[in-house]
Amino acid sequence: MVITTEFVDIPVDGSPMRTFQARPRAEGRFPGIVFYSDIFQLTGPMLRVSERLAGYGFVVAAPEIYHRIEPKGTAIPFDDAGRTRGLEDTAKMPVAHYDADCRAALDYLAAHPAVAPGQLGASGFCLGGHLAFRAALQPDVKATVCFYGTGIHNGKLGRDDDAGSLARAGEIRGDLLMVFGSLDPHVPPEGRLAIESALRSASVPADFLLLPAEHAFMRDEGPRYDPEATDQAFAAMIERFRRSFTA
Repeated sequence: MVITTEFVDIPVDGSPMRTFQARPRAEGRFPGIVFYSDIFQLTGPMLRVSERLAGYGFVVAAPEIYHRIEPKGTAIPFDDAGRTRGLEDTAKMPVAHYDADCRAALDYLAAHPAVAPGQLGASGFCLGGHLAFRAALQPDVKATVCFYGTGIHNGKLGRDDDAGSLARAGEIRGDLLMVFGSLDPHVPPEGRLAIESALRSASVPADFLLLPAEHAFMRDEGPRYDPEATDQAFAAMIERFRRSFTA
């Protein structure tokens, strides 16, 4: 599908949350997806993957996750200084702020004229994978795809040492797909096992896709980018969303 894009400001707690929106240009109503970035915010790779997802028939809203901290329009560079900056920003964010931002983004999509009623989902990368997992806790989210979500297995998220995300897994009502790289040191085998065990114990309908790739393998800049694994993971996301939203 041909798409259209724009930046919009979503109000949340008195602060505008700058959000990249991509949607099909065709008339109609489509599922709406909150799409979370990694710690570097709305970089070129994040904008491109958002556009690609929209082209498959989705209204995508990718928010700036540090809108309360960073100036509007900040994309953090992929270098050592940028990584430090992103991690420092993350450490300043209480989970309550992340959750409030999630609810604001979902409400924005639910009210959007191009979004089909009751068709909300979430996805994200790295830190954003954990934020997508938190979005899955919302009762109106029908499907979620988490790409190498960090901190889910040990609870670490932002300023909170334990956000309790796995402990709340039983609240998930929609479909869930967890995608990991087998060479990812940030989510080691024991971490993946902890996630899978918790989801099974909570009777969450979750599937797992493990690919022979490193952390951030879907970021199409840098030495860890794996095009084949990216295509497999992206196809799995599209299949999951289409199946969930047509069920």
